[in-house]
Amino acid sequence: MHGALFSDGKFLGIEWSVWKVIGWLGNAVFFSRFYVQWYVTEKKKQVVVPQAFWWLSLAGSLLLLSYALRQRDSVFIFAYAFTWLPYIRNLVIHRRNKAGQKFCGGCGMKSPPKANFCPGCGLKLTS
Repeated sequence: MHGALFSDGKFLGIEWSVWKVIGWLGNAVFFSRFYVQWYVTEKKKQVVVPQAFWWLSLAGSLLLLSYALRQRDSVFIFAYAFTWLPYIRNLVIHRRNKAGQKFCGGCGMKSPPKANFCPGCGLKLTS
């Protein structure tokens, strides 16, 4: 078993370095966002893209971009050069929406900024 994992100073046939770890970490973080989205969707029984999805997308893509820049791989660099833009935009939209939520005086439930009535108790919401 040891020979299958470690051979010629390599682990799993890969020559490891700090940059190789950054690249694999980027892949792991980027991939983990799908589990977060799946978990929240299952929990709420509706399709949801939580804020954590966008943070993991941003972190993973920046780690992968760092690795691609280090490798000087133009295809890989271009693949991640601009992915961070929609991730940041979605985080800004999420923050604005959260800041604009209305609270029902009757039941204390949070409502979207454009809601006129509380989805929990039906009371009219005031600004």
